Amino acid sequence: MPVLRIVSGGQTGVDRAALDVAIELGFEQGGWCPRGRLSEDGPIPSHYSMTETDSSEYSVRTERNVLDSDGTLILYRRRLSGGTQLTYELTSKQNKPCLVLDLLKTPDPEQARRWIVDAEIRILNVAGPRASSSPAIYRMAHAFLKELLADYQNRAAQGS
Repeated sequence: MPVLRIVSGGQTGVDRAALDVAIELGFEQGGWCPRGRLSEDGPIPSHYSMTETDSSEYSVRTERNVLDSDGTLILYRRRLSGGTQLTYELTSKQNKPCLVLDLLKTPDPEQARRWIVDAEIRILNVAGPRASSSPAIYRMAHAFLKELLADYQNRAAQGS
């Protein structure tokens, strides 16, 4: 059962890495974002297929993305905090599948692929820290997601 859609909150860092990889690999992409397409670097660019919530609060879009996806992949470095911690708490509260990977520990993309298949995830929410709170997180998340999703897409096309 292949992933059909990648969603995130559109923030800098992990969220944007997920959306960019989805675009590069031809996955449908989007998700919920705060009213006004709010992010730390100004309005979220229009080439991302985001839907605005009625609120400018980040927590509202975080919960909507957790609720509207089949599972959440959290990518982080060292420790969960802020909105990333909230995402984890919301997945637990909503009893939604969640895989949490520390990019500093060089996670195995195969583990994430198996989780996606086993949890039957078709809409994957990807979350993690923003760029200002975790330098280099965009680059690390982009590299991991590109490896994960390119190979996942190839395997799905081959039926394995």
